[in-house]
Amino acid sequence: MTDRGWDDDGEYVEACQRAARATRFGWASITGVTAAIGCALVALLVLGAVAVVAGVYVVMVVNH
Repeated sequence: MTDRGWDDDGEYVEACQRAARATRFGWASITGVTAAIGCALVALLVLGAVAVVAGVYVVMVVNH
């Protein structure tokens, strides 16, 4: 028989703490990936706007 008592919840508490750490890591990963995708989308939109403005400028210069 082990030395632990019937009411020893040490393993349960440790498992809960590991689960909480894993959950925090998972949410942090999701947040990081979402932020990276958001930054990439903003950069893509800015590049698209610059391309449109440059195209309009070229058309205006050529037709002038």
